[in-house]
Amino acid sequence: MGLFTFSSMLTLSIVFFADVLALPPPAVTCRSGNSNCTISGTYGTWPDRSTCKAAQVFYPASEQQIVDAVAFGVRNNMKMKVVTRLSHSIPKLVCPGGDQGLVISTKNYSRGIVIDRAAMTVTVDSGVELRNFVDTLASSQLAFPQSSYWSGVTIGGLLSTGAHGSSLRDLGSAVHEYVTSIRLVVPASPAEGYAKVLTFTQASEDLDAVKVSLGVLGVLSKITLKVEPMFKRSVTNTMRSDSDLEDQVATFANGNDYGDITWYPSMNQAVYRIDQRVPSIVPGNGVNDFIGFQPTAVLISQATRTTERVFEFTRDTQGTCNRARLQAFTLWTTGYGLKNNGVLFTGYPLIGNQNRIQTSGTCYNSSSSLFTCPWDPSIDGLFFHQTTISIALERSRDFILDVKRLRNATLNGLCGPDGYSGSLMRYVKKSSAYLGKPEDSVDIDVTYYRADDANTPRLNEDVLEELEQMAVFKYQGTPHWGKNRNVAFVNASRKYPNLPKFLDAKKRLDPNGLFSSEWSDLVLGVTTAGLTSDKDHCALEGLCICSSDRHCAPERGYFCRPGRVFQQARVCRFEELLSVE
Repeated sequence: MGLFTFSSMLTLSIVFFADVLALPPPAVTCRSGNSNCTISGTYGTWPDRSTCKAAQVFYPASEQQIVDAVAFGVRNNMKMKVVTRLSHSIPKLVCPGGDQGLVISTKNYSRGIVIDRAAMTVTVDSGVELRNFVDTLASSQLAFPQSSYWSGVTIGGLLSTGAHGSSLRDLGSAVHEYVTSIRLVVPASPAEGYAKVLTFTQASEDLDAVKVSLGVLGVLSKITLKVEPMFKRSVTNTMRSDSDLEDQVATFANGNDYGDITWYPSMNQAVYRIDQRVPSIVPGNGVNDFIGFQPTAVLISQATRTTERVFEFTRDTQGTCNRARLQAFTLWTTGYGLKNNGVLFTGYPLIGNQNRIQTSGTCYNSSSSLFTCPWDPSIDGLFFHQTTISIALERSRDFILDVKRLRNATLNGLCGPDGYSGSLMRYVKKSSAYLGKPEDSVDIDVTYYRADDANTPRLNEDVLEELEQMAVFKYQGTPHWGKNRNVAFVNASRKYPNLPKFLDAKKRLDPNGLFSSEWSDLVLGVTTAGLTSDKDHCALEGLCICSSDRHCAPERGYFCRPGRVFQQARVCRFEELLSVE
């Protein structure tokens, strides 16, 4: 406890006054020029801890160079995937499969931003990063209405995974709802030069396939999006008891332009973010610089991880809960990183331009080895799972009541996620995109400790597995395509009524499946065997749902048991091993 207290307070002082940031590790490293390559995610480890390989990587800087890269792959019958500079998705969306595939990086295809004021649109290269995008618009007194909370992503990546903010107003919070046209590079016949560019507009039925595609249709090139005149936002956080949370979820969504809720189940509290549009003439120069996305001293990230390991090894649930309470207190007293004058938090409401409020992520875009993103895989810092599931708004009340029952049935069982900034609840509107949300939903984002070793069980493992299975199976939640463990994608394809239309478009645009992979075929239901495992310990990291004790860790006292609230769940629960005299 003392170590975590010290590290938290020291982090706060360092983060506020440090000028140096951190450059993340490259997504692609090659042993010989641009050949014999390994692709890494931003967290350094894929969900199944496998190695993602490719025979070659191309770095196109123009649309014609993308066409050339795709043509090379088609001529050589190579599996192909697109990777961004930061490769921020958790699942293996960028892995072509095997070691003979081709990776096309948009790292150098990131400069084009063309504004059409008459049409109130902007056309961007797919590799343009979100921070650059919204700041460029702001320099012309324009704003983009929605975005992800994390700014270290590209526009192409946002679209491919259906990323979103929080809103049920107007077109909703998903970035793809603001698309007016897309230029897509797809495989072609030899007579057509093996690759060609197709343009999809709002008059094109296939636009609903291309808007959220998981990268399996081709390479996104130019993307045109709707923009608006600059506006400001007024943000106020309020902390309340969670006693009526289940009744507030739906009404709170309807009363806010951008509101969200951070739930701390173990503390019986919830923080409601009241977030409304206001005219640009309203005074205020506030900035959203979320603490979790700020540059953190390497030593601090390492100390925090060491403390987690100690709590896990000693099964110190109380220490985990104390850590969670300190984390929540620190976030609350510092306004979660909101800064009224761009430097310090001085109180509510915080008012600032849309581009300075909608997204944050200052930890990834500079070059110091002393300060990094806390999860930087090169520093032995934070290492975690993320379970991010969207529950239909009409079923959210019952889901929250079930989570409360689970909390009450497990002493301190949900302290772990509360130590990772709580469970974030954002709103996502029903989408016409074939792989978009099929219903108005509340998206629940739960982050929690991941063990260094795949065979090591976690403290309160059973509680988080039951929550995950409850969301996915009992409440038929849909997974965030860019997050989650394998279990969250079980039967996911059945939850999208327009999936047949998507697969039809996929067959027409990429008839030989060169942009598909074993992973994408599994989550889209093209193939069914292989999404989950039957190996020993497979349930510990969400690679299977346990059906036998060996899927857990019986040698360490973790056995496969029914859920406490959702009894159809099968979870790895710790039981004291009795010694035999």
